[in-house]
Amino acid sequence: MVGLAVAMGMGRFAFTPMLPVMLHEGKLDLQAGGLLASLNYLGYFAGALVCVFIKVRAATMVRGALAATAALLLGMGLVDGFTGWGLLRGAAGVMSAWVFVFASGWGLRRLAETGAPRLQGVIYTGPGIGIAATGLLGGAIGRWGSEAGWIGLGLLSAALVAVVWRVFDDGAHGDVATQPGQAAAPAGAAPNPPSGAGSGAGPDPRRARADANWLIGLYGLAGFGYIITATFLPVIARQALPGSPWPDLFWPLFGLAVIPGALVAASAPVHWDNRLLLAWAYAMQAAGVLLSVVWPSIVGFLLGSLMLGLPFTAITLFAMREARRLRGNSAAGLIGFATASYGIGQILGPLFAAPLAQRTGSFSVPLLGAAAALALGSILFVGVWQAARGRARRGSA
Repeated sequence: MVGLAVAMGMGRFAFTPMLPVMLHEGKLDLQAGGLLASLNYLGYFAGALVCVFIKVRAATMVRGALAATAALLLGMGLVDGFTGWGLLRGAAGVMSAWVFVFASGWGLRRLAETGAPRLQGVIYTGPGIGIAATGLLGGAIGRWGSEAGWIGLGLLSAALVAVVWRVFDDGAHGDVATQPGQAAAPAGAAPNPPSGAGSGAGPDPRRARADANWLIGLYGLAGFGYIITATFLPVIARQALPGSPWPDLFWPLFGLAVIPGALVAASAPVHWDNRLLLAWAYAMQAAGVLLSVVWPSIVGFLLGSLMLGLPFTAITLFAMREARRLRGNSAAGLIGFATASYGIGQILGPLFAAPLAQRTGSFSVPLLGAAAALALGSILFVGVWQAARGRARRGSA
């Protein structure tokens, strides 16, 4: 949990509360900020792909990537200039992917070995805890300048890494890296669900391939749909509520909402249909994004942050569970493609939103586009589920 809080909540998403500080200081404009965000997501995308080929003990990878994450955060406060920041943010994205993959695999294996698999959901509360911490501390420390903010978060990360460093010394366990799908899937999945289990997927390999393609494509919409708000939320809120003390609190509220969402999603019964769960989660996030446009008030942003955060980790867990339903223990390849699709959506989001917002002076159009993408994904998941039910009824007739 602490490892994911450092790598994901701080190493990856610390940029969100620090961006308005850097904008205020004139170190960045909105378009440059969007590019830095996309470079981080590009690094995450590349890091996840590289994990397939790395054959190093998981504990070693986690320790190295966590130490590098703390150093890269410190570097953001010590380096001056867009090129240096771009390299640091890209590298931080790679490190966050490595920690997510290898810490997930290591943690889930250790829980299985110690007979505590029900604690799986606790691991995935880590990103939410880290996001809440960066939101509360980053904005406060940033009042002394962005350099102080980055260095403060880097020192906090280093302290947390030191606390958990010995935990990853698992002695004789010589585990090597696992593929991304093998690392992440167990958090919400049955150990080896039969292909076609759970609400209507048939044994027809052509239909299974079609369902897999739908999962890959629709999971990309989730990456695009949430990332604009997740990158620019404090900036959007400050535009809508000038002079209010509230804008810096919506991002930590988003992080806090991730925590119960992760716990509830991890405990969802396996027989519940993943496509319907994903449809509900997409619809909730679409409504959360839309609220910041149609109701740009304190209450609107509060509700919107909660509705965006609650399904954040749940979407990942349900998507991984659906991949396991379709491919069983051979789901690593499908999960890899789905993760790549999600990563592409994350990369495109800021590149689409920042230039448009800078030209128009408002995030309304990008946010409407993001909400539309999530709503479309929700509708299509319901359609895929209905088609599967129809095939199942015809097959049993």
